[in-house]
Amino acid sequence: MSRWKLVVIVVIVLLVGVIGYRVAHKSVGDRHGAELDAPVPVTVVPATRENVPVYLTALGTVSALNTVTVVPQVSGQLVAVNFKEGKEIGKGDVIAQIDPRTFQAAVEQAQGKLAQDQALLSAAQYLASSYENLGKKQYVAAQTLQAQEQTVRQYRAAVLADKAALESARVQLGYTTIRAPIKGVAGLRLVDVGNVVGPGTSGGIVVLTQIHPISVLFNLPQQNLDAVRASMAKGPLQVAALDRGDNKVIASGVLRVVSNQIDTSTSTFQLKAEFANPNDTLWPGQFVNVRLQLGTLDNALVVPVQAVQRGPDGDYVFVVQPGNTVKMQPVTTGGEAGASRTVIRSGLTPGQRVVTAGQFRLKQNSKVIPLAPGEVPPPPKVPAQADRQSGGRAHRG
Repeated sequence: MSRWKLVVIVVIVLLVGVIGYRVAHKSVGDRHGAELDAPVPVTVVPATRENVPVYLTALGTVSALNTVTVVPQVSGQLVAVNFKEGKEIGKGDVIAQIDPRTFQAAVEQAQGKLAQDQALLSAAQYLASSYENLGKKQYVAAQTLQAQEQTVRQYRAAVLADKAALESARVQLGYTTIRAPIKGVAGLRLVDVGNVVGPGTSGGIVVLTQIHPISVLFNLPQQNLDAVRASMAKGPLQVAALDRGDNKVIASGVLRVVSNQIDTSTSTFQLKAEFANPNDTLWPGQFVNVRLQLGTLDNALVVPVQAVQRGPDGDYVFVVQPGNTVKMQPVTTGGEAGASRTVIRSGLTPGQRVVTAGQFRLKQNSKVIPLAPGEVPPPPKVPAQADRQSGGRAHRG
C-alpha cells in the first residue's frame, strides 16, 4: 500500500470519529436539555388555619420527689432486715430491727426510779400536811414546816425528771424498730444482719426513693421566663414527658415550680414538673424530652415542617403558582405546632400550595407536577428523537 493511500485512510477514519462524536454529543445535550426542561414531580399541600398548642421543649432529668437515707438513730446489733431490695415500701413499714434488750432494761430502770421518787413524794406530802395541821396549834415550828414543804417541791421535781427520763428511754427503745419514713422503692441493702450499726453507719441501711409521684427537672432560656410566669398565673400548665425519639408521650404531669433565680452561667432558669407515674414509666436519673404547653394560638396558619427551607436571607417556602411553576416565597415562622407542623406568622395566605417534598431540584420559576401526599408521579415521556431512533433500528432489523 502506497503512502498516500495510508494517509487518505487515516483522514477518513478521523473524520468519521469526529462526526460520530459530535452527533453523540448533540444527542446527549438534547436529552440533557430536555431533562432540564422537564417538569419536576413534587408533593404539595395547602396552608391551613388551625388552633395550635404553643409548646416549649427541653431536655429533662427525672428526679425522685423525696430521697431518704435510712440511718439508725441508736447503736446496737442488727438482728433483722425486713425489706426486699427493689420493692416498694409503705410509710411506717418495719425496715429493720436492732437488738432491743439493752434499751428495754433502760426503760424498766427509769420506771423503777420514777416509782421510787413518787413514793418519796407521797411520804413528804403526807408529812408536810401533818406539820401544817400541827403548826396551826403551834406544836411545830414554822421553820420545820417550810423545810418539809421544800422537800416536797424537790421530790416533785425529781418525779418530773424521772418521767422525762422514762419517756426518753421509751423513745430510744422505739428507735430499735426502724420504720420507713416515706413510701418509696428500696435500693440495695447496705448492711447485713449481725453487724453493729448506729448513727455513724456510713451510707445507712438502705436508700428509699419516692417515685409516686415523681419529678422532672428541666431548664429553659431566660427569654421564656415572662411567658411561663404569665401562663402560670392563668392556671396550671400541662407538661408531657416524651420518649427519646420525641415521638410518644410516656407521661403527663403539671408544672409545679419555677426557680427563683436565673443561672448566669447558662442564661437559663430551672423548672420542676410533677407526674403521678402510676405505671413507673419514669425512673430517677432517666433523661426525657419535656414539652411544656403555654397555651393555644387560635386560628393560626400552619404548614408541614418539611415545607420550610432555610436560606442565606432567612426562611422560605416554594409556592406553586398558576401554570404549575414555583416561586421562592420568604416567610416568618412562629414556632412548632406539634412535631410535624410549623406556624407561619407572615408570607403566606390560607390555601396557598407549598412544596413539601422534591425541593432539592427546584429553583425560581421551575416547572413542577403537583402531587398529593402519597400520590405516585406519572412515568417519564420518551423523547421523540429516541422514538425515531428506536423505530429506525427496529425497521432495519
